[in-house]
Amino acid sequence: MPSSDFVHQLYSEHHGWLRGWLRSHLNNAADAADLAHDTFVRLLQRREPPQLSTPRAFLRTVARGLVIDHWRREELRRAYLEALAQLPEAQAPDAETREVVLELLERIDRLLDGLKPKVRQAFVLVQCEGLSQKDAAARLGISLRSVERHVADALYHCYVLRYEQALPVDG
Repeated sequence: MPSSDFVHQLYSEHHGWLRGWLRSHLNNAADAADLAHDTFVRLLQRREPPQLSTPRAFLRTVARGLVIDHWRREELRRAYLEALAQLPEAQAPDAETREVVLELLERIDRLLDGLKPKVRQAFVLVQCEGLSQKDAAARLGISLRSVERHVADALYHCYVLRYEQALPVDG
């Protein structure tokens, strides 16, 4: 783990700059502050301190990944809320259920993070949208065997993250 002195110095020297950089990319001061904080938390979670000749470039790289994750979560949230808006009011879940489902969707998204796009797409089509593997192959324009392999790879990926790396379900 990096020493807290190392992270404290990095934080003291670059936190304000990083928060400003994030604010210019997010147009939201609260999200920028959260992601700046998360950037330093990521640094604290590393086993070894990185050798930094250009600390701002390093921080920007970590923060850029967090911004991409943030945008993906926002898109997921927006898509879910748009889908709910299509439901008749009598079938719409209450606010608490909506939040639970959103949280679950975000956990699933984190589990699938890191998969190649075709693997992720095949998995989502088969496991989440209920398409047959044959229909998923047709939609993706790939062979049935490729879809079978992609779904198996995705399931194995989730298994490794959940059980072999002891990833908490709560995320």
